[in-house]
Amino acid sequence: MLSYLPLLWTLTVGASIFQADPPFPVGLQEGPVKSRQYYEARGEIVWEVPMERKLVALTFDDGPDPRQTPEILELLKQYEAKGTFFVMGKKVTANPELLKRESDEGHEIANHTYNHLYFNANVSSQKLGDEIDATSDAIMKVNGSRPHLFRPPGGFYNERMIKMAKEKGYLVILWSWHQDTKDWRSPGVSYIVRKVLNNVRGGDIILFHDSVEGSGRSQTVEALKIILPELKERGYKFVTVSQLIQNTKTIPAKK
Repeated sequence: MLSYLPLLWTLTVGASIFQADPPFPVGLQEGPVKSRQYYEARGEIVWEVPMERKLVALTFDDGPDPRQTPEILELLKQYEAKGTFFVMGKKVTANPELLKRESDEGHEIANHTYNHLYFNANVSSQKLGDEIDATSDAIMKVNGSRPHLFRPPGGFYNERMIKMAKEKGYLVILWSWHQDTKDWRSPGVSYIVRKVLNNVRGGDIILFHDSVEGSGRSQTVEALKIILPELKERGYKFVTVSQLIQNTKTIPAKK
């Protein structure tokens, strides 16, 4: 069991609940719907780690991408920021040098399945397990270590998926609901910037993507050029998800 997992049990039931549970997409939930409070209390899923310290975790999904990931890495280096990259196995295989660079520069590598597989009732446990294992193998081949954090594509989860993740030694990581930048939709640089800066609080897990389809400049990259210096000016430090959990000091949920 991961050394920091006992800390998760200190999270108060319903900590950081700022809105009702969002509805599950059709066909993704098997059996009765369990609340976010249920999973937080059991330490099975982490959305955020409420704390008084000004620490946040920047997370990046769907890479590594040969166009966008290097630009993001340069910005993180410039502002002394560490990130957590939830990588796709097939992109690790295609871009091993980028995965190695992420690791060499002190960022955390985490599992996001091999083919960005959306887990629903039609996907077998064997298929999901193969996707997770193939990604772990791809990462291991490049940097010599296996990830211990897992983020299901789309944030889709159920009891079966959580059980499998635990059996394979993973902790499921989602993101702060108030820090979903929706950058994969290319909603505009100003939207991404406002979403982060207007809602930031200690312990946030902020969702970005370092691989976004489409032409032109990455809105994520342009937004980070504004977000990183502003948060640094406000006194925030950027840590990996594991570091965020290890530094936790919970506070009562805001009403």
